[in-house]
Amino acid sequence: MSLYIGLMSGTSLDGVDGVLVDFWAGAARTMSAAYVEFPQALRDELMALQAASPNEIEREALAGNKLAEIYADCVAQLLAKADMKAADVRAVGVHGQTIRHRPELGFTRQTNNPALLAELCGIDVIADFRSRDVAAGGQGAPLVPAAHKALFGKEGKTRVLANIGGIANISLLHKDGTVGGYDTGPGNVLMNAWITRHKGVEYDDNGAWAATGKEVPGLLAALLAEPYFALPAPKSTGRDLFHADWLDARLAPFSGAPAEDVMFTLTRLTAVSLAREIAPHGSDAVYVCGGGAYNATLMRELQAELGEATTVQSTDALGVPPNRVEALAFAWLAFRFGERQAGNLPSVTGARGERILGALYPR
Repeated sequence: MSLYIGLMSGTSLDGVDGVLVDFWAGAARTMSAAYVEFPQALRDELMALQAASPNEIEREALAGNKLAEIYADCVAQLLAKADMKAADVRAVGVHGQTIRHRPELGFTRQTNNPALLAELCGIDVIADFRSRDVAAGGQGAPLVPAAHKALFGKEGKTRVLANIGGIANISLLHKDGTVGGYDTGPGNVLMNAWITRHKGVEYDDNGAWAATGKEVPGLLAALLAEPYFALPAPKSTGRDLFHADWLDARLAPFSGAPAEDVMFTLTRLTAVSLAREIAPHGSDAVYVCGGGAYNATLMRELQAELGEATTVQSTDALGVPPNRVEALAFAWLAFRFGERQAGNLPSVTGARGERILGALYPR
């Protein structure tokens, strides 16, 4: 066996997904999966660290320590579920929590304490995957298309994988073997912010609240006027751009709109911005992963935008539950590091060439 663990905590700030994967003879077999929710205090602190604030260096370090403890808990659960020992696992690939992503300034920052994680779980830890790609002139994101190609690509078929987390990104797996991909814009981040403000919950369960609303005339066009949507690839984005203040500035002329109508329009924003990028590639099927795959209203709107010729379904159809795909990708990136093989795709990130991604923290 060739066992690796992948840990992923994304822009939605809800918790960490983990998978234990056996990469053997060219296959990837998931041995166990686990999810550990973040405590509210940590979510609040990670959200606050998205912007400049007092004493942020110390506060980020402490948040990184707490994250390492939660990651270690997830690792322990994965090992217990698979009846494996730490010594059986070659490495843990951990993304960390992005608090700044500014590739145009030459940096990206994922909060974590991988040294502490290695100490706590007794396994080699591979972390900081994005920095090397940024150092090579790339966006450092998205990194998952390389894994998607290896795990889900099929010769003679054009497939699109749409990851709808806080931010949405696509992997374009062309039938000739070439790969493209980039961040399309907001996924759940604006929807989550809006429902938290008005309902006090963290997300729109199954898109139920959005389904009670209708599109606000003119609002979708105002949102889509954001210059990011018109930028050519390679491109990546995050909370540095799409946040509550960004939304409020564009909502100002629509202050009388019912909250549920705004929610439906934000759902449409994610669906339309995704569909506009997917449609030109002539894919037969779009496979959705991330939290957005569990939003029936969003999935319905995405299908409506793409039309009947393109099937929209979750990655369950490919044998991987939507909430495991990103963690699986970071297990694969750790595997690639272990094999001293490149983990990025310059055609996706814009880097000057292929690079081995990650930094090793030995057990």
